[in-house]
Amino acid sequence: MKDISCKLLVIGAGPGGYVCAIRAGQLNVDTVIVEAAKVGGTCLLVGCIPSKALIHAADEFAKVAHFAARQTPLGISLAEPAIDFSKTIAWKDGIVSRLNNGVAGLLKKANVKIVTGKARFRDGKTIEVETLTGLQIIRAENVVIATGSTPVEVPSLPFGGNVISSTEALSLPDVPEKLVVVGGGYIGLELGTAYAKLGSKVTVVEAQSKVLPQYDAELTRPVVKHLNTLGITVLTGAKAKGVSSKGDALLIETADGKDERIAADKILVTVGRKPVTAGWGLEEIDIDMDGRFVRIDDKCRTSMRGVYAIGDVTGEPMLAHRAMAQGEMVAEIVAGENRSWDKRAIAAVCFTDPEIVSVGLSPDEAKQAGHEVKIGMFPFAANGRAMTKEGEEGFVRVVAAASNHLILGIQAVGHGVSELSASFALAMEMGARLEDIAGTIHAHPTQGEGFQEAALKALGHALHI
Repeated sequence: MKDISCKLLVIGAGPGGYVCAIRAGQLNVDTVIVEAAKVGGTCLLVGCIPSKALIHAADEFAKVAHFAARQTPLGISLAEPAIDFSKTIAWKDGIVSRLNNGVAGLLKKANVKIVTGKARFRDGKTIEVETLTGLQIIRAENVVIATGSTPVEVPSLPFGGNVISSTEALSLPDVPEKLVVVGGGYIGLELGTAYAKLGSKVTVVEAQSKVLPQYDAELTRPVVKHLNTLGITVLTGAKAKGVSSKGDALLIETADGKDERIAADKILVTVGRKPVTAGWGLEEIDIDMDGRFVRIDDKCRTSMRGVYAIGDVTGEPMLAHRAMAQGEMVAEIVAGENRSWDKRAIAAVCFTDPEIVSVGLSPDEAKQAGHEVKIGMFPFAANGRAMTKEGEEGFVRVVAAASNHLILGIQAVGHGVSELSASFALAMEMGARLEDIAGTIHAHPTQGEGFQEAALKALGHALHI
């Protein structure tokens, strides 16, 4: 095959990689992107998008089941609801397919050449790709490593059979009667909650003393309460030891040291993700590592000239929107613009029920950093829009420096609060103070009013509590 030469080569077409390639193409940079599977990466194909589709379907089914279980004074009743899960999965797959085709179309529109196959470095400027038609050699002035991450496998619970990762959990042929989730982080609780709403008997096994350990107890309390309402059993301080010989149960050691057996049709392991650093020739190039991640500077440059890295392979937070922002920046740097990574905050969203959003510092983190703080909290129980959606659970919380009222962090828990994440991140990115948020007229009736009211509360004069 004829060798290809280009100015920019992107390895991996996930959110970071394809955004980098599209932006580079827009800037008339001769760009090639290599992807072993379909464009879109984990987020689009087997992560963010399909999981939110499944969560939405579960929410809708739970609503119907809730109304079917109620008896009205008028004598109106509904038949017991049922779900054709194969149709649910087909609907989810249709969304993924449309977005996959959309990304491919955007790359084509930006004049980006897509090479399908597995890439491997020969040296810092030369990559070989195993394609269906043979070995393709690509020489590039600049290379972006955007290889992403993959689910962590527990040695005592290797994937296979009834032991599945989040990837398989999004394409099951039917709803398992009994589902055990190993790992009480955001992925485990999102999927565990969805399957509980679809009818599974769900048990969550978490080795630490609490689920969602990255969030403070005030934020997680409404989520834990709702897990109990859904009938989800949560075992904290428990360690997964293996699978029964028939593969129909998880063997655990409880917090008090007892061995137990939890019956399971499927065992979903969600103990985290790890960067994909093997299989693409890392040993052939000389780049510094930061533990298991590729080390980068504020321009996403590695220690090797002309080689950049973005997204999950570079460390926490492993978030698609972080990868996208890095990809856009690197494309502009390659095009000759002066850019650097200087983000004040990146919103993290947990799509549990209710949802959690966190940007910047929590109250404890702010205090540990040496700040004297003002904290304002506004409950959704006092918000008209939340009440009309039966979503009074939760609150908005603002953390600000006591000295100058600079906002240090914003958190919220409640139904639909993921849609407030952009406002929170914007406030942090622009260096807003309490007075800026309090003085912004927020539309009524919306849940966003809770943000304004939390700022007013921190200033000492909330209006609706």
